[in-house]
Amino acid sequence: MVDHSMQSPGPRKSRRWLFGLLMVVVVAVLCWWFWPATKNSQNDAASAPAAGRNAGAPRPGFGGSAEPTPVRVAEVITGDFPVYYKALGTVTATNTVNVRSRVAGELIKVNFQEGQRVKAGDLLAEIDPRSYEIALQQAQGTLAQNQAQLKNAQIDLQRYKGLFAEDSIARQTLDTQQALVGQYQGTIQTNQAAVNDAKLNLDFTRIRAPIAGRLGLRQLDIGNLVAANDTNALVVITQVQPITVAFTLPESQLTPVLARYRSGAKLAVEAWDRGDTRKQATGVLGSLDNQIDTTTGTLKFKARFENQDEALFPNQFVNVRLLSDTLKGVVLVPSAAVQYGVDGTFVYAMDGNDKVKIRQLKVGATDGSNTVVEQGLAQGDRVVLEGTDRLRDGSRVEVVDDSAKVPTSPGQHLQGQDGAAVPGTTGKTGA
Repeated sequence: MVDHSMQSPGPRKSRRWLFGLLMVVVVAVLCWWFWPATKNSQNDAASAPAAGRNAGAPRPGFGGSAEPTPVRVAEVITGDFPVYYKALGTVTATNTVNVRSRVAGELIKVNFQEGQRVKAGDLLAEIDPRSYEIALQQAQGTLAQNQAQLKNAQIDLQRYKGLFAEDSIARQTLDTQQALVGQYQGTIQTNQAAVNDAKLNLDFTRIRAPIAGRLGLRQLDIGNLVAANDTNALVVITQVQPITVAFTLPESQLTPVLARYRSGAKLAVEAWDRGDTRKQATGVLGSLDNQIDTTTGTLKFKARFENQDEALFPNQFVNVRLLSDTLKGVVLVPSAAVQYGVDGTFVYAMDGNDKVKIRQLKVGATDGSNTVVEQGLAQGDRVVLEGTDRLRDGSRVEVVDDSAKVPTSPGQHLQGQDGAAVPGTTGKTGA
């Protein structure tokens, strides 16, 4: 019998030896594959023209490139910088009226078109007036009857006064007749009130516009029986000239806004469409709430717009831009030139004509186009716009295009409710 357990180490040792040999071959192939490429690249670098890179030169963009880095620059200017706060707003009609009938009856006439503009007092519809005309006639008849009785009582009173003066009747008879006259006078007043009430109800059969505005869709048709103060309105009138926009601002932004509002300044407010791409109307801040909402930490505002072209529509959502302040004569730099590092905010400023130097900045309000520089730059300085990723302090540069400048009229400067600058617009941020 053969003991196989004594023979098993042999094959295992052979497999380990073959695996080691295979690894050596792989390493040798890799060395052979990469060694010529490295050697050739060094030879190419050594044989390049004098204007090219030297063999062993540092990598471009890491501060040691022999070639100047092409860059675009812009000039720093000074100008006025309007600071806007941004919020979401809802357009609300100045007045909204649900037109309802104040008397009951059949709707016999409609005198308006849906969507029509009306003036206060314009006739909109008519209720069947016949029953109210009859009620008026009855009230007038009762009034006439009691007026005749009053007249007769007054004649008798004058007669009794003469007889009493001749001592022909007792005092009691005169007093009774005088009380009767007073009774008829009170009845006449009641009858006159009934006549006035009947006239008023008859006038209510002619439904008129209580305010000027634009009509909505008709909700009742001719032939319908209408109840007094019915749940269903005949039509809705909204006053859209002028119109208001309600919006809120966080309490962190209230200080500059309230200071200017309480000083009597007219704060401009702009309404932009939902896509925030087109300005629809310009108005002024009209009013504000008297308390901050504790659940949201915001204060409600209302802006007033004349809305002559009716660009704003009730219940429409708009983007509101409230002008909170205008910074006068501040230093402006393109936002694309501002860099952020471990030491803070900085720019690459031109040092002569072919070198750059790092300038540490203290910035203020900013947007996607321009940034207010409170410290670190002056008017006339030139800063790098493009090519900053390959620059270091003291790097040599070649100005490719020196025509880009900050716009002389800075864009609008916005800040969202979260305090972050709005892309493509302007927002106010802390230094």
